[in-house]
Amino acid sequence: MNSNEMLDKASPQNTADGGVAAVDRAFAILGAFDAERNVLPLAELARRTGLYKSTILRLMNSLERAGFIRRLPDGQFAIGHEPLRLAPLYQSSFRLRDIIYPKLETLSEDSGETSSFYVIENDSRVVLFRVEPRRSVRVSIHEGDRFPLQAGASGKILRTFGLSAEHALPEVREQFWASSFGERDPDTAAVSVPVFGINNELKGALTLSGPSERFNEDVIKGARNMLLKLAAQATVALGGDSRELQQALARLEG
Repeated sequence: MNSNEMLDKASPQNTADGGVAAVDRAFAILGAFDAERNVLPLAELARRTGLYKSTILRLMNSLERAGFIRRLPDGQFAIGHEPLRLAPLYQSSFRLRDIIYPKLETLSEDSGETSSFYVIENDSRVVLFRVEPRRSVRVSIHEGDRFPLQAGASGKILRTFGLSAEHALPEVREQFWASSFGERDPDTAAVSVPVFGINNELKGALTLSGPSERFNEDVIKGARNMLLKLAAQATVALGGDSRELQQALARLEG
């Protein structure tokens, strides 16, 4: 049995996680479109999805009626208007805190250090969220605290990925992480990575900080790997492209 037959003969009971075969196939058709090929003929849709042309045409009738697909005069297909209506609903359906805060909790619990999420506000970096560890000796910062953009690991990330190219630090841009030792506070060290959203928009800097005496080389290595992994997860959840973050992590682990 070839791949077309396997897909077309799938029953609702055989779809992943108890899904419905027809719905899975419809989503496969929608997922076949991308920025490089936003108009597709029937033959290309069949090639990309592994579905029979007859199956695609049956599903297209429903997708077209619902506004998810447009049938063009030349017989090709394109995405319809309905996803445009749904996109802003997706963007407003969750708060940034819902995505970032659990990552900060994981960071602090696993590392025993203070985790925070910084954003750019004019020429400053502002602590939007933070989680402190249980240990008594720690870096204590508060949500809403404002610091210079020109100092600290998070400042390097925000300048490099959130401002114009003239502010970027080439090494940070290449490796997707930054560290600092005593730049704002002589007793504090930090490691930071970027988190992105839709269209590669920088959402902020995911940061781990603590007393400089505890941030030795091994701690820095572990922190940057953990930060990159969680930043990639957060980026995906925010609709962004995590590939460069994942590649940066792979280089460190390789």
